[in-house]
Amino acid sequence: MASFPRFRRFLSRARTLRGFAPLALTALMVAGAAATAGAQQYPNTTFNFTTDLNEATTHLWDSLIFWATIVFVIVEVGILYIIFKFKARPNSPDPEHVHGNTTLEIAWTAIPAVILAVIAVPTVRTIFMTQAKAPANALQVEVIGHQWWWEFRYPEYGITTANELYLPVSRTVNFKLNTVDVLHAFWIPRLGGKRDLISNRTNYLWMTPRDSMTLKALNGFCTEYCGSSHGNMKFRVFMVSPEQFASWAAHQKAPAVFGVAPAVAPVAAPVTPAAESTTKAGQVGVALANAAAPAPVGFVFPREKLDISTIPTATAPASITFPAGMTGDATRGQAIYSRSSCIGCHKIDGNPMSAGIVGPNLTHLASRYTLAGAVFENTTDNLVRWIKNAPAMKPGSLMPAIGSGEYNPAIKANVTIGGLSDQQIADVAAYLQALK
Repeated sequence: MASFPRFRRFLSRARTLRGFAPLALTALMVAGAAATAGAQQYPNTTFNFTTDLNEATTHLWDSLIFWATIVFVIVEVGILYIIFKFKARPNSPDPEHVHGNTTLEIAWTAIPAVILAVIAVPTVRTIFMTQAKAPANALQVEVIGHQWWWEFRYPEYGITTANELYLPVSRTVNFKLNTVDVLHAFWIPRLGGKRDLISNRTNYLWMTPRDSMTLKALNGFCTEYCGSSHGNMKFRVFMVSPEQFASWAAHQKAPAVFGVAPAVAPVAAPVTPAAESTTKAGQVGVALANAAAPAPVGFVFPREKLDISTIPTATAPASITFPAGMTGDATRGQAIYSRSSCIGCHKIDGNPMSAGIVGPNLTHLASRYTLAGAVFENTTDNLVRWIKNAPAMKPGSLMPAIGSGEYNPAIKANVTIGGLSDQQIADVAAYLQALK
């Protein structure tokens, strides 16, 4: 009978531990799944060696994890030893009361200090490396954050584009980071490094992509909460060879290539005769003389090389309807666009009527794979709906709804005066999709 109380304590502990069994089993299953998935490539992993910046930070991470693991194991083993060695036992005497152990106290103060010193050396070295100025021959890219899209400028080439970034491998790129409104954060996980865009301050981030990144499509994100569409502020990065980059840059610097498509009979709501006469009279101010012999299109990242993670899967809300099969006419669309409110926000090199700087540069829109801050794929269906009612597709969008009858949150009313019909929107979309 003397052992019965001990047996009851054992049963009590067993019942307590039984409650943790499902949690332990779940943890093992998750660990097993993670181990299996670890063999696969994560499209947005930052733990790789793709740039000098990525290598430096990954090596630092590995070093910190190594020392932290050693400290963790030693501490946990010590705790378990103390728990089992000095646990309360029946009829055990009171523990001896001691004032302290000077040797032990010095040891457990000195050892962490030595470990921290060992960690500090590579940490400080990495900080100085990543904060140093970029080499003088680096490719300069000005990154400007907007709510909620990205503007990229290449001052060396005189290029401005939006939401899609082309970078040559084996050449250092220096990002100059600014914001025109609130705080943002620029991050390309696969290339490593993240840096904030702060109002009234310029930050810099530089790296040299390795040759192994040639013809890789990557995801980019804003990682600083910046408003209602923070999660919709994305961009794409296309890693190309120096020759491919030179071809792309040369074409991007040129005015948009506009090969006028044959006119297609409208399905509904044709443009007014006045609009047609305006087009015929050539009062828009856009030269079409080169349309008969368009310049060759420069390098564009091959679609077959896109990683599946870089192809947007978002779809337009069902509330934005558009007639099925309606076809637009690019020539009419050019005239409609050039006298609409679009020209107050957007710029198209080669169209002197379109010189806005508020919204994304549309000069070579048709050569891009994405729309609306890389949230939607650049297709006709998405483009006509975006033109019709952008705020319904992307909450908080500064681009107003311009489809006739659509609700415009900027004015808190339906669009009436100045709104475009579905046919006019189809024509504008055809024009924009001709801008190669």
